[in-house]
Amino acid sequence: MSEAILGISAYYHDSAAAIIIDGEIIAAAHEERFTRKKQDPSFPLNAAKYVLAEAGVEYKDLKAVVFYDKPYIKFERLLETYHAFAPRGLASFRSAIPVWIKEKLFMKNMLNNELEKLGKSKGSHVPVLFPEHHLSHAASAFYPSPFEDAAILTLDGVGEWATAIIAHGQGNRIEILRELHFPHSIGLLYSAFTYYCGFKVNSGEYKLMGLAPYGNPDSHETHEFKRLILENLVDIREDGSVLLNMEYFNYATGLTMTNNDRWQKLFGIPPRPEETLLTQPYMNMALAIQQVTEDVMLLMAKTAKELTGSNHLVMAGGVALNSVANGKLLASGLFRDVWVQPASGDAGGALGAALAAWHIWMGKNRVAQTNPDGMKGAYLGPEFSGIDIERTARKYNAKYQFYNNFDELSAKVAGLIAEGKVIGWFQGRMEYGPRALGNRSILGDARNPDMQKKMNLKIKYREGFRPFAPTVLEEDVSDFFELDRPSPYMLLVVPVVEKRRIPLPEGYHKGNLSERLYFLRSDVPAITHVDYSARLQSVGKSVNPRYWQVINDFKKLTGYGIVVNTSFNVRGEPIVCTPDDGYRCFMRTEIDYLVMGNYIFDKKEQLELRNDSDWKEEFKLD
Repeated sequence: MSEAILGISAYYHDSAAAIIIDGEIIAAAHEERFTRKKQDPSFPLNAAKYVLAEAGVEYKDLKAVVFYDKPYIKFERLLETYHAFAPRGLASFRSAIPVWIKEKLFMKNMLNNELEKLGKSKGSHVPVLFPEHHLSHAASAFYPSPFEDAAILTLDGVGEWATAIIAHGQGNRIEILRELHFPHSIGLLYSAFTYYCGFKVNSGEYKLMGLAPYGNPDSHETHEFKRLILENLVDIREDGSVLLNMEYFNYATGLTMTNNDRWQKLFGIPPRPEETLLTQPYMNMALAIQQVTEDVMLLMAKTAKELTGSNHLVMAGGVALNSVANGKLLASGLFRDVWVQPASGDAGGALGAALAAWHIWMGKNRVAQTNPDGMKGAYLGPEFSGIDIERTARKYNAKYQFYNNFDELSAKVAGLIAEGKVIGWFQGRMEYGPRALGNRSILGDARNPDMQKKMNLKIKYREGFRPFAPTVLEEDVSDFFELDRPSPYMLLVVPVVEKRRIPLPEGYHKGNLSERLYFLRSDVPAITHVDYSARLQSVGKSVNPRYWQVINDFKKLTGYGIVVNTSFNVRGEPIVCTPDDGYRCFMRTEIDYLVMGNYIFDKKEQLELRNDSDWKEEFKLD
């Protein structure tokens, strides 16, 4: 009889649920996609109902339910931290402890109440397990990877006590070799700079990474910022472990990330208020902390190599989503190959928890899947039928054209992209993880010099400096990028090949942001960042045949097997899940065409949404 395990992550941010059957990943989804609350921390009731239904499993038939961390150890860390820093932190103590006493100390009761909504009976014999946070991350990185043997590196803000671990995965075993403990954390250091540069912690780290290339690598200010960081904020050891000077940080006991007075005195610039003009000092600061983060990750990876002797590295945790650092780590040649869990953040803990239970708690053998890995392209969410799409069309009195033949539809869409149109592309199963990978995507022409500006300001409604990622045919990767292998999950930033670049004019780095932003840097300007890099996704015909085909048809028309791919949502909104989500997002933006399944909706033929709320009111800006 098949054995199913349900994994859960909840109560911090990015709640999610995942289910495996006999070790195979069947379904996984973020709760935010159902509730439409970005990074929803609540119990993933909707996501759990979905994955159980997708697997065809009832609660009573589960082998185990696995929660992604140990809440009591996390509470112990809170108490010990407040005690160690006393009398500092009284305000934070008063804020956090009552919540723990009322709710989280009774986590099992809370979970039982939620699990009853999934079908748990009073006499249920389904065990509830609690692996450690970083073990869940490590399991999510190693078990779905294509490697039989790998060094494991997990890095994030903090779990229970650990903020990073080095481990060794062999067969079905994971051995934890080193741990770095709170409050010393490369993730929290990066988040502190995210906060100081005016972005939201736990969501704005992507923005900080995207801002860093606008820093001037040759400027005295950038070098000075990096020196000040290394001499005052963090002591980096040879093995990659870090010690933070807690006099400069407020996250252990306070309600903010940094001691702003000390930072302003040290760096000479105040904390940037949200949504205000970005000036060069903040760009240089972003570059300095990005460089420090890359240095730390490389040192940790070297230690992992020394401890394990493995030729492969796998990574997870929020810091593993730093695709710039990942690209440089791969390019270093330290490991033969690097694999990063596409749902590296806390959402991925749900999957890792389930896999840890299967392989460690149950002792089940593992066979590494190499075509390309065990994640099934991360297409693990809900899929919708033509009936669902037609139901949405009737609801909004929407006009559409239906294509019986997908070849004709693909050729039509490729032609529209070549004409400079922006396409909402909604196909198949929703992606698991923070990236849209061709099933809930917005597509455009990477050759179009106006595409980045149009997508940022008129479709995503976000900061103009934010870069866009390309999707390239797997077989054409090296024609555009300095990379000799696939990158299916958009987790590597690599250089654009030399032959496609346009040289920078003299004095380029002295220009203001807008002057640098829209300079044509290559023959695919919409996806070429200011430092000639791109965060690419490759797509293989066997993994996502529809997406591959539309890009291949675009190549037949233009000679370019590459398109712009950004997530199908507006700023502050989770990626769309249902046809209803897709249609409303389409109508609220300047997307030209919406393609759902075999149905094409032309914006010019649609009626305005009646009684529709303002998306800025509905979704809190991130």
